[in-house]
Amino acid sequence: MARPLWVVVGVVVVLLGLLWTLQGTGVIEGSSMSGTTTWAVIGPIVVLVGVVVLVVGFRGRRS
Repeated sequence: MARPLWVVVGVVVVLLGLLWTLQGTGVIEGSSMSGTTTWAVIGPIVVLVGVVVLVVGFRGRRS
């Protein structure tokens, strides 16, 4: 059985990481984060953390 809270948190973290990646690479402009290498590196790491949280949420409790 999936744990809905983990899934929701995972989706939010993945979306946040994707946003940071796009801002860091300059695809999304209009922020002090735009075109900054730091966010282009941090973003994909956050996406990976979000994917791990999603996997934990979807696996649910082992019986």
